[in-house]
Amino acid sequence: MGRSRKSHGKRSGKGASARPTSPSAAVPSPDERHRRLWWMPLGLGVLVLVLLGIWWLRVPAPGVATTPVASVATAPTPVTAALPAAHYVGAQACASCHAKETQAWQTSHHALAMQVADHKTVAGRFDGNALKQDGSVASFFKRDHRYFVKTDGADGKPAEFEVKYTFGVYPLQQYLVAFPDGRLQALRASWDARPAAEGGQRWFNLYPGEHIDAHDTLHWTRLNQNWNYMCADCHSTNVQRHYDLASNSFKTTWNEINVACEACHGPGSRHVEWSNAGDAKKKADPSMGLTIALDERKGVHWIPNPASGNPARSAPLATHREVETCAVCHSRRSIIAEDTAPTGRLMDTHDPVLVAEGRYHADGQQLDEVYVYASFLQSRMYAKGVTCSDCHDPHTGKTRAQGNALCESCHTATVYDTPSHHMHAKGSAGSQCVACHMPLKNYMVINARPDHSIRVPRPDLSVQYGVPNACANCHADKGAPWAADAIAKAHGPERKGYQHFVEALDAARRGKPGAASLLTTLAGDASSPVIARATAVNELHRYPSPDALPAIKTALADEDPLMRAAALDTLLAFPTEVRGPLAAPLADDAVRDVRVKAGRVLAAVPDEQLDATQRSARDRAFAAYQQAQAAIADRPESHYNLGVVDVERGDTAAAEQAFLQALKLQPDFVPAYVNLADMYRGTGHEAQAESVIDEGLRAVPGNGNLLHAKGLSLIRQNEAKEALPWLERAHRAEPGNARFAYVYGVALNSSGKVDEARKLWEESLRASPYDASLLFALAGAERDAGNQDKAREYAERLVAVAPRSREAHELLKSLGGDNTPTFH
Repeated sequence: MGRSRKSHGKRSGKGASARPTSPSAAVPSPDERHRRLWWMPLGLGVLVLVLLGIWWLRVPAPGVATTPVASVATAPTPVTAALPAAHYVGAQACASCHAKETQAWQTSHHALAMQVADHKTVAGRFDGNALKQDGSVASFFKRDHRYFVKTDGADGKPAEFEVKYTFGVYPLQQYLVAFPDGRLQALRASWDARPAAEGGQRWFNLYPGEHIDAHDTLHWTRLNQNWNYMCADCHSTNVQRHYDLASNSFKTTWNEINVACEACHGPGSRHVEWSNAGDAKKKADPSMGLTIALDERKGVHWIPNPASGNPARSAPLATHREVETCAVCHSRRSIIAEDTAPTGRLMDTHDPVLVAEGRYHADGQQLDEVYVYASFLQSRMYAKGVTCSDCHDPHTGKTRAQGNALCESCHTATVYDTPSHHMHAKGSAGSQCVACHMPLKNYMVINARPDHSIRVPRPDLSVQYGVPNACANCHADKGAPWAADAIAKAHGPERKGYQHFVEALDAARRGKPGAASLLTTLAGDASSPVIARATAVNELHRYPSPDALPAIKTALADEDPLMRAAALDTLLAFPTEVRGPLAAPLADDAVRDVRVKAGRVLAAVPDEQLDATQRSARDRAFAAYQQAQAAIADRPESHYNLGVVDVERGDTAAAEQAFLQALKLQPDFVPAYVNLADMYRGTGHEAQAESVIDEGLRAVPGNGNLLHAKGLSLIRQNEAKEALPWLERAHRAEPGNARFAYVYGVALNSSGKVDEARKLWEESLRASPYDASLLFALAGAERDAGNQDKAREYAERLVAVAPRSREAHELLKSLGGDNTPTFH
């Protein structure tokens, strides 16, 4: 079950190569799902924004006239309306007619995704040996034909735990322990199932080098290693979690313990009835009773083009049912529905992660554990109509051919499998298509996964933007400039490839001058992958000005739900009078994820800003949002998200209960402490706010957000001297956090340590060269020190970064700078 500390929620439980179970914004993100929600009280940060004038004059915006409809990618499978609701019948019912497919499936990792632990299924050696690593000890043994591990439990003390289930099969196998409250938890110690010659046949710890004790969120007994939420729905069929909030317990069920036929094809009762019906009834039901008709490749072939080497699909791909069915598990996503089983429409059950910072490199290459879907959506293959089963046998899970033969089933070998193309000796490791176009990255220590964005190697982008390149996997000693030069000599300098969006996303992440313009250009670029365009729309939340509204309005009316959902996320950065009329038409969108996001955007829009029709739409959409949060009520993010909305709606009593419930589920959930404290502060209860911060610091002593909040609280209480060490500790905890550095510098400057403050800001600016707060502070500091030229240089940089800031332009003008204001 691999997951990073950055995510709070459902990530990717994955037992082996069986099948990724999900992520989330970490459903995380439920927020990370809601990237617009702040974890920190605004405090001095708001003052900074006011000083800079970064916020813009509020202007009402007209609504979108046309309600978007579902795109072809999300169009539901046609099913005869009179047919009864389908139910699950089990793989054996399928096997009687589909023996060949069943036999193939039985050899797959899907069939072995989860199993009862016994002598046939357990791969690890439970022979009394122990794994001593990273401050923990786990010993493995058998007793009465049962499997046990002795290791530290939830109280930190060693105890014996029985292994009930195996989880995954290769290249690693994990083990699940059952607890009385219905939880299954995944042990940290895992079995390396690879051959000994490859370094396998050993026990190892996930998260090597990290000391993870019982207080850590990644401890095997805690929330982020919980099978019921993190893993279950992608390792078994028709999983129903059945979580009860009152007792904080589960009664989770499944129809089949592994990933069986109906996990992909949907419940099969109608298909069984169809198969047993007479000819007349069969003709009356063209869907054949299938819940999800995975027939997009039926009667289709790829037409080769010997000249270009690239094939064309014999018929355009009309839907994306297959890809979106696979994506339910083979993607990083958040849960938004009670029933998470595939429907053929991913965004009716899940909220997929875009090419987000921390998940992907700026050019779209995989970074965090993100699986396949969002990478594949970036590829030219996807754009041309390639589906998962074009390359993978859907029943064995294996590729349809090995090595370059797989690619050559579509791409002409005489064009591509030649030294003039791949620049390596024929038959060498470097001549393999996947080595250059689908480089591997290890997750869960030993699970190497190919990047499915299938991109042209661009070492020149490594030079310019610091992103990885496939050449470095074999030629790291020669450097990216050497590789870029070699490719330019062999193929020419203009080999952009299909994913040409790195400039815009890198600029947005770094806050570079012109970033907003680059994002709006990318958002409207029909030649770019839709997921990159949606990411650009989403990144506009960093630049919430009237200039961004045209791109957002266009995205709100786009036929692709990724675009509409991204635009709604971005609207959260705008005033309610702007976002309300824009979001209201999407309250009844054909896609659930869009409706849910519309509910979040509309939740706090007051009645007086909406007409009667829009108010009704708001209430329907907000109900959809609440249902989405209820679907993950076992997670602190659910209650935290609702608490933030309650604050926005002015219901502080409900918000307080929501934040407290989040902390009850996870006592070290920092966002809840910070936002609860900020709510108390906002209602004039500073002492209560400080008490909450202190409670959080007892739970998470070194957390930078809480340390910073403590310092701000003391400042508000006119205890600036006492605040200084807290702000310093926050800065030391997160030296790369420009806001912490700015505020700490302000405190130093106010206490008379002017030179120390200026030095701190200069050091921080080197790491964050486009941070407006630091530039503003340094311009003022140099001006006050009499260094007019240096002050003007900082002010010019500030105007370039924040061209809408009236204060920035006035500062530059006061320093004798020549500038043309661009604010309205």
